[in-house]
Amino acid sequence: MMYRFLFVILMSVFVSQVFAANSSDSTAAPAKSAPAEKGGLLANLFAVHEDEAIHRGNILTGATLFLLQGESDEDALNIIFGDIYKAEGYTFTAEGFGGYFIRDAIAIGSRIGYSRTFVDIDFSILEDIADVKEHRKYVSNGFFVQPFLKNYLKVFDSKTIYFFNETSLKVEYSYGISQSDDGEEMSKTKNHGWTFNFGINPGLSIMVLDRLAFETSVGLLGLSSSFMEIEENGKSRSEVLYNIVNFKINLLALDFSLVYFF
Repeated sequence: MMYRFLFVILMSVFVSQVFAANSSDSTAAPAKSAPAEKGGLLANLFAVHEDEAIHRGNILTGATLFLLQGESDEDALNIIFGDIYKAEGYTFTAEGFGGYFIRDAIAIGSRIGYSRTFVDIDFSILEDIADVKEHRKYVSNGFFVQPFLKNYLKVFDSKTIYFFNETSLKVEYSYGISQSDDGEEMSKTKNHGWTFNFGINPGLSIMVLDRLAFETSVGLLGLSSSFMEIEENGKSRSEVLYNIVNFKINLLALDFSLVYFF
């Protein structure tokens, strides 16, 4: 709900900026705009000026922080075939990125980051039939590098608002451990593996200060391939390979970043 609220605020700011630009153009003396650059569907409708942040030869850098945290209250949560007595966990991601504009409005660069996930849950399943009760903990850590190609779209004659599209390939190595205890026996499962993710992320960039922008993007297309090795109680080993194709827009998975251009 919070992400949707922020998305509505951003779109409101965008619309107000467009109307403000149109009103100023109608009252000011007519001036000749720079000719639009020739190109395909992703080409700019207005030329990029030398003093703009997205001009050729400039550098962009920034950071992204993401935290998703939750926990249950003291009362048991009843689900369809069991109860959850206690549940808490979080997912945290921190990344830094940088890029260089090889030409106007087109930058190449890379992201590098770290992610951590922790879950602690105490639950029971089929209490009237099998009475399965279990306490489970899970923690994982991941490190990733993500080269990208970022194309800004200057669709309005403004130096404040830009659309953009980021195409990237993410390579991540992760490892984790899961521990379960049913009161009689404790088991541990270790896993580690690689994930390759190709994605297309359109978004919006708003200059809030000189050379400082607030950007938000959403995943539009994702192709993911993962290979994982699993070890149970230090004895049995197994390998898992799976692929995911995603064509959905998820407004609950918005990314927010502060970007500085110089």
